[in-house]
Amino acid sequence: MNNTKSTPENLQVLFEDNHLIAVNKRSGDITQADKTKDAPLSDIVKQYIKVKYNKPGDVFLGTIHRLDRPVSGVVIFAKTSKALSRMTVAFKDKKPQKTYWAVVESEPTIVKQTLIQYLQKNSKTNKSIAFTYERSDAKRCELDYELKGKGDRYCFIEVNPKTGRHHQIRVQLSTNGMIIKGDLKYGAKRPNKDGSIHLHAKQLKFEHPVSKETIIIKAPTPKDALWQEFERIMR
Repeated sequence: MNNTKSTPENLQVLFEDNHLIAVNKRSGDITQADKTKDAPLSDIVKQYIKVKYNKPGDVFLGTIHRLDRPVSGVVIFAKTSKALSRMTVAFKDKKPQKTYWAVVESEPTIVKQTLIQYLQKNSKTNKSIAFTYERSDAKRCELDYELKGKGDRYCFIEVNPKTGRHHQIRVQLSTNGMIIKGDLKYGAKRPNKDGSIHLHAKQLKFEHPVSKETIIIKAPTPKDALWQEFERIMR
């Protein structure tokens, strides 16, 4: 897997106040502890807070949402229990607006559309399957996508998911002819050398759980020629 993981020293903090902290997740990071026993991003953020504020004892940090390990971009954590409970409800109610960027292997046949499918998760394979019809064992998922540009070999897609299902963007784009670069699990021709996939959580817009202000957090893309091309297209 990716060697470029976050540490307390190189953590890229995008937003921080008394209640929340948002960081730019690297593609090698896991958001929460898993069977790999690698240090999760939550522990790294805790250590960063502990050192920065010289805090004795344990640091409170609540995980609000997650990104798949090979995905990069905005991840937000709660620094207080009040923020955690309110943000958890907001995410459950699908109130935050998420924007992802994806580099895909093929040009979509339709430039801009809404995809509605039904996702069934297979826990044994850690994959999801998308169906075009309702099933009792599948959950409805929805996203909007738009083609933003074309390069020599890849296309650049902006995605706004309306639901947050397991591997949703990856499987929905793949089953609609837009396989994400490096995503072997969902049909990519070859892996990325660093173990990443070209899917990036670019922006998160939400109402602050305490101040009620509208907060917009943007995450710079990884240092990579294709991502730099995407950034140029969107300027």
